[in-house]
Amino acid sequence: MKKVAIIGSGSWGVALAIYLAGQGHLVNIWSFSEEERDLLNKERKCKFLPNAVIPENVYCSTDMKEVLEGTELILHVTPSKFTRDTIKKYKDYVTDQAVVICSKGFEADSLKTLDDVAKEELPNNKIGVLSGPSHAEEVSILIPTALVVASEHKELSDLVVDIFKSDKMRMYTSQDVKGVELGGALKNIIAFCAGVSAGLNLGDNTFAALLTRGLVELSRLGVALGGKKETFYGLTGLGDLIVTCSSMHSRNRRAGMLIGQGKTIEETRKEVGMTIESIDNIEVAYKLAKKHNIEVPIINTVYEVLFNKLDPREAVNILMTRDLKEE
Repeated sequence: MKKVAIIGSGSWGVALAIYLAGQGHLVNIWSFSEEERDLLNKERKCKFLPNAVIPENVYCSTDMKEVLEGTELILHVTPSKFTRDTIKKYKDYVTDQAVVICSKGFEADSLKTLDDVAKEELPNNKIGVLSGPSHAEEVSILIPTALVVASEHKELSDLVVDIFKSDKMRMYTSQDVKGVELGGALKNIIAFCAGVSAGLNLGDNTFAALLTRGLVELSRLGVALGGKKETFYGLTGLGDLIVTCSSMHSRNRRAGMLIGQGKTIEETRKEVGMTIESIDNIEVAYKLAKKHNIEVPIINTVYEVLFNKLDPREAVNILMTRDLKEE
């Protein structure tokens, strides 16, 4: 039995807590919201996972020090845009625990990956990344899942595998931290585009073309940013891309669908009701591709849809009529 701290009480943080508690571990969750804290502690429910029941060995608090005290592992599961500020709030309470980034995205202002943010704020701690095709809704009810933990430190990876492994959770390890993290961040963009395609009532042919060429773009950009090409064709690239592009569990796909149906960004955010990482990630990926001179026509076109009011149907036409070339 281990004691684990989870920073963030959204759907993924709570799903991880439910799973780990079911494996016999003690889990403390930090929430910024007293309402969410009370719902978790008193009613044993999570508003983001209505079918889940919170085990008794999960405790939620709004007090960072209380959550971190005596823990052996910290799972950071806040929205990307809050990562640095949240770490700043709890880093004084961190001792020698390993910190694993479970969020998928970038720091928009600096264009940095979240593991780099964590390393800057916690230079004396071992940092890792957990990613893979994993809907919170399914992990919370023990549907078989495979995840990858990536770290430069073997002892961190071994600890995470030991805590997570079960007949419902198959664990893999990787030393390609950048590749694993970038696969998780960039696939949200293609999932958003898949949603736009669905919102326009386009078919399976379009979906297959989008997913395939989207994988080319995310691997092309990911390699330029330091990842290994083969990582993007594994669980944290292709695997996560498939599950996120094809499921209504995906808030990024749902957001794209609403945009394809003519909703504004503001209307989409309100209707989805949770953080939509892809909208912020699209702007970051667009800037990174420009900076590194990487050809990413899908990313460039969806950027124009979101930020320059390009009509989604015209965006499809632009992509379909580009100069022809060898695959």
